[in-house]
Amino acid sequence: MRLMSDDKTLGQDIRALRNTRGMTLEELAKGAGKSLGWLSQVERGLSTPSVDDMHRIAQLLDVPMSIFFGVADAPEEEKGLVVRGSARREIGERDDGLVEALISPDLTDDFEVIHSTFLPHTALKDSRRRATSEVVYLVSGKLDIWIGDSPFQISSGDSFRIKGSEYRWANPYDDPAVAIWVISPPVY
Repeated sequence: MRLMSDDKTLGQDIRALRNTRGMTLEELAKGAGKSLGWLSQVERGLSTPSVDDMHRIAQLLDVPMSIFFGVADAPEEEKGLVVRGSARREIGERDDGLVEALISPDLTDDFEVIHSTFLPHTALKDSRRRATSEVVYLVSGKLDIWIGDSPFQISSGDSFRIKGSEYRWANPYDDPAVAIWVISPPVY
């Protein structure tokens, strides 16, 4: 794996994640053990952080380290506009049984689009709550979801919304469930 080849995009994503979390430039720099000027240069694409720096930043932003890796080079006219299927950013398994990739070109919009695969016979055991609005479309398979205390069985072609509520999921079925999430503001 390698750091993203486009330092400007990397910096923009760091800035977007920092802003989404309500962190100041100073807070993130201090947490990373770096100067305010250094982080400002990283966010503007003028400096490239080391892998160790990125590991600390990922921890502080509560994102998987993999979000900063594995972006394929794209023709200049496609950067920020087109994401080829072979060039998606894998964002790894944040939970056992969940494999995700970023469909959005980057994290600088007011939302992000995520491709999720829920592996068979897996579940998110502890409920989660995020300060987001999320709409999810199930492309294939079946998924059990609890929004608040309400259980639902979602099938291919169904969609659902989570708006600041606690939720958890389970795929007790024999086939993977594939979903597309639109999340605002970006959380990855």
